[in-house]
Amino acid sequence: MNAQINVNAAKETPTPVTASRVLVLNSGSSSVKYQLLDMAHPSPTSRPSPATAIKGATRHGDNSGTRLASGIVERIGEEGGVADHAAALKQVADELASQGLGLDSPQLAVVGHRVVHGGTRFTGPTLITDEVVAEIEKLVPLAPLHNPANVTGIKVARDLRPDLPQVAVFDTAFHATMPEAAARYAIDRATADRHGVRRYGFHGTSHAYVSRATAALLGKDPSEVNVIVLHLGNGASACAIEAGRCVDTSMGLTPLEGLVMGTRSGDIDPAVIFHLARVGGMPVEEIDTLLNKRSGLLGLCGDNDFREIGRRMAEGDAEAQLAFDIYIHRLRKYVGAYAAVLGRVDAIAFTAGVGENSPAVREAALRGLEPLGIEIDAVRNALRAGNARLVSADGSRVAVAVVPTNEELEIARGAYSLVRA
Repeated sequence: MNAQINVNAAKETPTPVTASRVLVLNSGSSSVKYQLLDMAHPSPTSRPSPATAIKGATRHGDNSGTRLASGIVERIGEEGGVADHAAALKQVADELASQGLGLDSPQLAVVGHRVVHGGTRFTGPTLITDEVVAEIEKLVPLAPLHNPANVTGIKVARDLRPDLPQVAVFDTAFHATMPEAAARYAIDRATADRHGVRRYGFHGTSHAYVSRATAALLGKDPSEVNVIVLHLGNGASACAIEAGRCVDTSMGLTPLEGLVMGTRSGDIDPAVIFHLARVGGMPVEEIDTLLNKRSGLLGLCGDNDFREIGRRMAEGDAEAQLAFDIYIHRLRKYVGAYAAVLGRVDAIAFTAGVGENSPAVREAALRGLEPLGIEIDAVRNALRAGNARLVSADGSRVAVAVVPTNEELEIARGAYSLVRA
C-alpha cells in the first residue's frame, strides 16, 4: 500500500451536524499528501507547554483544528506506484472511506489545495473556479516544477466532488504585503513588469502559522508582535513580520534566493552565472541544476543532513565544519538585517526540520547577539520536545521560540474561513 493513514477520531456520528471538516491536498509531481481536519475542535498538540508559556497567555483562537487522518500516496506514474493523480486521489478517497471518513460525508465542508505560486494575482485563499484554474496555469512559467502538479490535483478533486467548494491557498500570498521597496529588484521596470520579475517569497503558509503561534505563546495578539521567523528545512527562508504582516522575506522570484539550503546556494552574485557560461562553457540548464540541486550544504561537503554533518564535525571533518559555518554565517546576516528592517524585534522563531530539531543550529545562529537583546538558555535549547516553547533566557529582551510548523492546518484555516464567511 502506497498510502498510509493515521486516524485519531471515531467514525461518523449518525446525527447530522454542521459541516466542519476540511480535506487538505498537497499535490506534487509524483505524490499527493493529504490531511483531514475537523475545524470545530481545538488541536491538543498545538498548545504551549506549561513550562515555557508566558503567564496569562491567551490562545487568540490560533489552535483550532483536530487532525482526523493524514497520509501520502507516492510514486505516481512510476513503476510500482499508481498510474496517475486521478488514481492517487481515488486511493485517498478509498482510504478515508475505509475509516468512516469518506469524501461523501455531509461533514466535509471544503477541500483546500496548496498552490505554490500565486503571482501578484492571488493574495489570499481563493475559491476555485474555471477562471481561477486558468489563471494558475498562466503562472506555470514562474513555478514550472510545482504549479502543474497543483493544478492536476485541483482538477481531479473537482471531478471527484464537483458539488463541494474547493479553495486554493498560495505559498506566496502571505508575502503580498511586502512594500515595493522590498519586493522590487533594481532592474529596468518595464522589463521586470513584462516578465513578472519581482520578489514573491515562499513558505508563506508556514511563516503565517508560526508567527501567529509565536504571538500566542507570548500571550499577545499578532498585531502586537514583531517576529523574525526562520523556516529551516532542506529548503530554508527567513521572514520579517511586523504586526502580523510580512515586510520582507529571503526567497525571491524563485526559492533559490536567500539562505544557504540543503541543495540550493541561496544568495549568489548573478555574474557567477555569466562566468560559468562564458568561461566554464556550461549551458543554462546545467547551471540551473548546479545552483538548485548540487549546491548548498550538499555542494559544500557532500551531505545535506544535519545529523550526518554534526557527526562529521564531531570527528574533526573540516569540510563539514566549513559547510556548517557558512550556513550559520548567512543565517546570522539575515537575523541582523531583519532586526534592522523591523526596528523592534519581540521574538525569533525557529521552525521546520532543522529549526525544530537542531539545538546546535539555534545556538550558533544567535551566539554573540546579546547586544541585540537576544539571549538563549542552553538548558531549554537542548530540550527535545514536539510542542511550541520558549528557549530564551529569562532576562532576554527578545523571546526565542521553537514552534513546530503546521502548514496543513494553515491551509485548512484559510479554506474553512473563506467558505464560512
